[in-house]
Amino acid sequence: MQVSVTATGGLERRIEVAVPAEEVASEVEQRLKRISRTARLKGFRPGKVPLGVVRQQFGGQVHSEVVGDLMRSTFNQAVTQEKLTPAAGPRIEPIALEPGSDLKYAATFEVMPEVKVRPVDGLAIERPVASVGDADIETMIESMRAQRPNFAVVERAARDSDRVTLDFEGRTDGQPFEGGQGKDVSFVLGAGRMLPEFEAGLRGAAAGEQREVNVTLPAGYANSQLRGKTATFSLNVKKVEEQSLPAVDAEFCRAFGVEDGTLESLRVEVRTSMERELADLVRARLRSQVLDGLYRENRLEVPRALVDEQVRELQVDMARRIGAKDVNQLPARESFEEPARRRVALGLIIGEIVRSEQLKVDRERVQARLQDLAAQYPNPDEMRRAYLQSADAMRQIESAVLEDQVIDWVVERAKVNERASSFKELTGFGEEK
Repeated sequence: MQVSVTATGGLERRIEVAVPAEEVASEVEQRLKRISRTARLKGFRPGKVPLGVVRQQFGGQVHSEVVGDLMRSTFNQAVTQEKLTPAAGPRIEPIALEPGSDLKYAATFEVMPEVKVRPVDGLAIERPVASVGDADIETMIESMRAQRPNFAVVERAARDSDRVTLDFEGRTDGQPFEGGQGKDVSFVLGAGRMLPEFEAGLRGAAAGEQREVNVTLPAGYANSQLRGKTATFSLNVKKVEEQSLPAVDAEFCRAFGVEDGTLESLRVEVRTSMERELADLVRARLRSQVLDGLYRENRLEVPRALVDEQVRELQVDMARRIGAKDVNQLPARESFEEPARRRVALGLIIGEIVRSEQLKVDRERVQARLQDLAAQYPNPDEMRRAYLQSADAMRQIESAVLEDQVIDWVVERAKVNERASSFKELTGFGEEK
């Protein structure tokens, strides 16, 4: 087998392969002999068909099959011989396929780039340092109270933070429209659940009052034919309720999973949850800085085929999140080019760190991550078994754990500066909107 390699630009390579005619003919002959032992042709007993007849009957088909198989197998031999690592499958261009002549073809493909990771001891990383204080816990408990408000009927005009219950009917061009009606609909005034003009029309209204309000249906309205039109809503206010916060009593505590119903236990639970959130956030910030630094300091030329694959994954993921069901609704690929290129590059960089530093996946971390994932479901034991039975799911978990280990490896060697912070500053919790 003769092989020649040409670099055609960037990571693309073109190899030309020539397989001697004798090798092709030998493989064709062996297959024809195997066929002759089992062939059933009219006028001949099974297994007694002359080789010449078999060759005449099946020769063309067998030659085509042999050529296809030889192109696949010799391509693999050729890239191994030339120490090339294809990034994706090749584009095959036949050159000579005729029986009796050497099999010649060209294969064009991209190779994986050589990755040399620069020393990470020069990376500057900022680690926020914060703790959960008593004031943070009290602010969180107040937020929890706001999640479970009490409502009492009042005989006054509605104002923001009141819960209003009403019937309504909307019309456009004098006709009712689908989705424009509601019976006994309740919502908190000022919470932004309804359109601003709709809410504005209810401020100052009391139970038993009827009003009409004009609302311009927004560009994102569900019924596309009504977008931008003016709808007139007839409102019948049935109830106005004033909001108040619940007492932090045993019932309140048990509503948040504190079995003994004490405020002290609730504070312990809240602190634990907030400290976990804080640790996750600090970890996320470190991870983001490490990945940004690795990508910035190790610019790679990445295979176009791998970038295209990531672009498609990002497009499909976005389409799924926005509810697009038609391939024509996929978002334009241009906005995904750079994120896809970054994904591919970081995958190669992280893979090289794993290889060069001989990092092995931490089984204890895998089990801990599996437990965390399963705990998010109502039936954690069943979900844990489902994960364990899925090779793909476990590979994803192991890959994520190995990436975490790389992050730790970099942080241990980088220039880490600690910066004093607070729970509020890092999470934004408690800030006025």
